[in-house]
Amino acid sequence: MVRTLFAVLAMCASTSVFAQSNHIDIIRHDAPALAHFGEYDIGVRTLKLTDRNRPDILNTPEGGETTTYDRRLIVEVWYPALLAEGQQPGGEYTTNTRNLAVTATLRGRAVRDAAALVSAGAMPLIIVSHGYPGNRHLMSHLGENLASKGYVVAAIDHGDSTYENWQPVASTLYNRPLDQLFVLDQMATMSNDDSSFLSGVVDAERTGIVGYSMGGYGLINNLGGGFSDLLVTHEQAPVNALAFRHAAANPKFRENLDSRIKAGFAVAPWGMADGIWNPDDLKGIEVPTFYLAGSVDTTAGYEDGIRAIFESATKSDRYLLTYVNAGHNAGAPIPVPVEILSSDDQSGASHYTDPVWDSVRMNNIMDHFATAFFDYELKGDKESLTYLRLVPNSQDGVYSVKNEQETDEHTYWKGFAKDTARGLVLEHLGPNE
Repeated sequence: MVRTLFAVLAMCASTSVFAQSNHIDIIRHDAPALAHFGEYDIGVRTLKLTDRNRPDILNTPEGGETTTYDRRLIVEVWYPALLAEGQQPGGEYTTNTRNLAVTATLRGRAVRDAAALVSAGAMPLIIVSHGYPGNRHLMSHLGENLASKGYVVAAIDHGDSTYENWQPVASTLYNRPLDQLFVLDQMATMSNDDSSFLSGVVDAERTGIVGYSMGGYGLINNLGGGFSDLLVTHEQAPVNALAFRHAAANPKFRENLDSRIKAGFAVAPWGMADGIWNPDDLKGIEVPTFYLAGSVDTTAGYEDGIRAIFESATKSDRYLLTYVNAGHNAGAPIPVPVEILSSDDQSGASHYTDPVWDSVRMNNIMDHFATAFFDYELKGDKESLTYLRLVPNSQDGVYSVKNEQETDEHTYWKGFAKDTARGLVLEHLGPNE
């Protein structure tokens, strides 16, 4: 008994040490099965992309002609890698934080500028879109994790939405869906370019998008959820009704949808509770979607927000994973950087944390379900469906294992050890439900 207690204490201490050194690749002892890293080594590169002649929302005069500018985006790309002789997994990221006075060093498994693994063929693309504000490293735990499992992952720094260049929301309301589509196009182009390090590596015809908060707002629009008239005319919206481009009332809206997007993973998508969509607008979504939420999210709303989107998108196959008693930060953000905690000014720490749930545990659970969902929707792995079709309330599952074999009575969530799914609810609705 004493030996077991010391083992548990040692494990907890080890986890604490790793968390304090800003590791984004921690897998807890109680993590679900698919949270663990995959078979591939990981490479990472930082790209600078430019979308020329984008409407300049912040400098277009009300009632005047639309001005344009070159919109520059920084994108972090993770991919399965072929490490050179002597190269070892692991590397660092230097990143701004929610506390503008603090810069953090994150540590993970990816090797900077490693060669991409070409021999495995083209792999599905995942685009990651952060909140307002945020940056491309906010969900880096997911970027590395999915790349190790055979995905190319592109995480965007959205201009006018990052910690250091946070601007009035009108720019974000207009640009978020377009940034996601632009990066999709750029990744497809790079895969078709013989001179690119990603030549032949990206299958953009199998694209999934992960959107957190305002990233989820853009994602829902790109899945077919045209915005309501309220957004177009709101006082904080782009001037001159420019947001009509993304509106359900625009007869050309559906023509602009990209058929390469085969799956969406919407984490606390913002907008429904603020009137960005009417329920009928969400009937335009036909793409399979996984929603992730905290049951006490006061930013995006739960019953009138994320759950309302889930229930209204009746033409799509969809899931809703709820972290009971979690807030807006459920699942997505990396653990709070130690540099914030050790500074004299710890403001910004709550941007990464939840009052109830441990951040690493939430990350592990999100990575698990993102793996199952994308493996099924983008790779056609039917076995992955068994990790998704579960007894909705984990507390109702029966854990029954004898001699390391599940009995006929076993209904506990697949991939979770005894009691480790506590506090989670996963619902599923099919099209027309």
